[in-house]
Amino acid sequence: MTRSPLLIVIASVALVLAAGAIVLQFVLPSKGDGASAADVNALKTQVAAIKTGGAGLKVAFVNADTAFTVFTNAVNDLRQHATDKRQEITNLTNSYSAGTVNKDQYQKQLTQLNAELLDAQMAVDMGTLDRMIASSAFSDLKSSLEQLRNQADPVVTAIKNLVSMAKGGAIDATEFQTRYTSAQTAFTQVDALVTQAATAKIQQAAKKIAIQKGYDLVVPVKNVVVYYNPDTVTDITEFVKAEIANYL
Repeated sequence: MTRSPLLIVIASVALVLAAGAIVLQFVLPSKGDGASAADVNALKTQVAAIKTGGAGLKVAFVNADTAFTVFTNAVNDLRQHATDKRQEITNLTNSYSAGTVNKDQYQKQLTQLNAELLDAQMAVDMGTLDRMIASSAFSDLKSSLEQLRNQADPVVTAIKNLVSMAKGGAIDATEFQTRYTSAQTAFTQVDALVTQAATAKIQQAAKKIAIQKGYDLVVPVKNVVVYYNPDTVTDITEFVKAEIANYL
């Protein structure tokens, strides 16, 4: 069976991502929620040894989610467009539930809005990626990011074609869904690598701050810290944010 052009594009993007993974695997975090049991036990052993030896352990943490806002804020105008599209989808769904929009109108408008939302989301990644490539702070990743940008261009075009098709209403629903799913898969792959590249810089910034301020251990946290003793543990998130503030 003949493969569609978009599927070929997705395959190309996947190859770039695989190549990028080879370059970045030593600096990027895993997709898991935390360290393995063996890593945790090893860390406990090291901490116990330091305490037993009478040496003080200078510990800090960085809230990765909060630090990541530095990158998202850099393309806030593009993100706002995606937010607006999500709101339009919510409004349309509410109108359909209230009976002010019939089923045919709802399906046609929803198809178009979903395509426009995917286009807006891809624009956020492309805007971020362009800023990364232009930034000297990402010079160590520039080659991989440029390859990704080149491979992502056909996906951007395919998504824009979907928007045009949805507006024209002349595409078969099944064919549209197939193309939309393929484009969404490609977007997810690109988004993952862009996010990983930003996360790598957060890690590098945290390491730089830790060395400057003499910390023995810096751990990442997500969202809210339930408790920490400010006398023995320091939040260096704001220092990390200041370090990466001009990266994009």
